Amino acid sequence: MYEDKTLVCKDCGAEFVFTAGEQAFYAEKGFQNEPTRCKKCRDARKASRANGDAPREMFETVCAECGKPTRVPFIPKDDRPIYCSECFAARRR
Repeated sequence: MYEDKTLVCKDCGAEFVFTAGEQAFYAEKGFQNEPTRCKKCRDARKASRANGDAPREMFETVCAECGKPTRVPFIPKDDRPIYCSECFAARRR
């Protein structure tokens, strides 16, 4: 059903193979997009995020539920409520 595909990494420009098995896995998980980076670049990107090389910019806001000041890693907008971590976790339950 699936056949190996050769793709080009958007970071380094190297060709890499998106195997039939990987395609089946992506389909099973419901992923809609093919990978855009080779394994080496994906691993490097994950490592840089995990090591904290580029700390996230945080933004101050107020929780829509309890009114407590909180920080979020995205620019708050007025079109959706923003919750502190405690209220967010409570809403997920």
